[in-house]
Amino acid sequence: MKEQLDTIISDLKAIMGRDAPESANASETVVGSPSYAIIGTGMMGREHIRAILQLKQARIVGIFDEDAGSVKRALREFTQSGHEAPAVYTDLDDLTDDKRVDAILICTPNFTHRQVFDAIKHTGRPVFLEKPMATTLEDAIYLAEASLSYPSSILLGMQYRYKSQYQLALDAINNGDLGSVKMISLCEYRPAFLPKVKEWNKFAVYSGGTLVEKCCHYFDLMNRIAASLPARVFASGGRALNFKDFSYNGQSSDIDDHALVIVEYENGVRGQFTLNMFSEELYEGLTVSGNRGTLRAEERASFKPGRRSSSKITVEVPGHAAYDGFDCTFPEAIESGGHYGSTLFEHVRFAKRVQGQQSDGASCAEGLWAIITAWIAQESIRTNTVVDVRETLARLGLDPFSEGLIPDINQRQTSDETNP
Repeated sequence: MKEQLDTIISDLKAIMGRDAPESANASETVVGSPSYAIIGTGMMGREHIRAILQLKQARIVGIFDEDAGSVKRALREFTQSGHEAPAVYTDLDDLTDDKRVDAILICTPNFTHRQVFDAIKHTGRPVFLEKPMATTLEDAIYLAEASLSYPSSILLGMQYRYKSQYQLALDAINNGDLGSVKMISLCEYRPAFLPKVKEWNKFAVYSGGTLVEKCCHYFDLMNRIAASLPARVFASGGRALNFKDFSYNGQSSDIDDHALVIVEYENGVRGQFTLNMFSEELYEGLTVSGNRGTLRAEERASFKPGRRSSSKITVEVPGHAAYDGFDCTFPEAIESGGHYGSTLFEHVRFAKRVQGQQSDGASCAEGLWAIITAWIAQESIRTNTVVDVRETLARLGLDPFSEGLIPDINQRQTSDETNP
């Protein structure tokens, strides 16, 4: 497992050009690399800009955002890193008409994703779509269905699956180290939502709700590990401390800041998720138990400057090389790429898709079911009931079960008989 981590790190460093001659220009992009245009240059849009510039696998030729302040801050990313400033489009038609653009990144607020996709889909260019792909079930299904006939790849921004501890955990689970998975436990303890342009993330009507906006990452992980579709969900949550007296333009915040979620999967796996958004520091924990043993992966981090993160993974299976656990924190050169390095790995996968290669980047089907799981959990909080997934979707007249809309569930769940 340590060797695997070393390989992951060395492969990414090679892409980043860490072994290039010192005389090489740090701002030079590989000759013949694709050109990107970015729609939305808020906090996440700028993180993607930094990751793309750091990797040097692609060049950014243009940006678009209706907020002048966001554009100004985005341009600063280029000047501060010694890169040439891109074009600033005045409207989306200018962007889609730019023949230099090989791929488009949509990093606008969640509730605008469908509208922006519809405005650029005629280009047929590869698309990177930030998470969550939509804020309503109808829009999520619409985008997932659109991806089936779209002529190019659409990759979703589910970067958490590329954090060091989760890359190693997913590989161990897929390799059958735990045998047949039975239980999954995930938790996140963190401070409150950060400021956004027009504070859209403080209102469920724009964000889809905390479990959709923030926690679709974790339901994506849980769904992948369970290798099944959610069958029943029970959740309890609400707002204990955050934004209770906050309003913007006369609208009062209604966003949840904590939740407990239990998910029963169709294959019998049970999962739970705990969210607390009024903690001083950041902590994530994943525990997965199978018939052979238990895996634990955790991360400690901070929004406060000068405080490094740390990650650890343990595989409590007799004889396993990671039985006593080991530190799997990425080096600073990688962590600085955003979300503790995971954003860099996400862009490596997107670059492969743009070049017509396969990668394990998140699909629209995976994004859809992460949203369905999160939305059903929000519905359970609202109704204070256990929610049956198939019955609820049928009652709403929604059918996300057709071909192409269900994630490709591989055979990583090893049977009890073959792994006693």
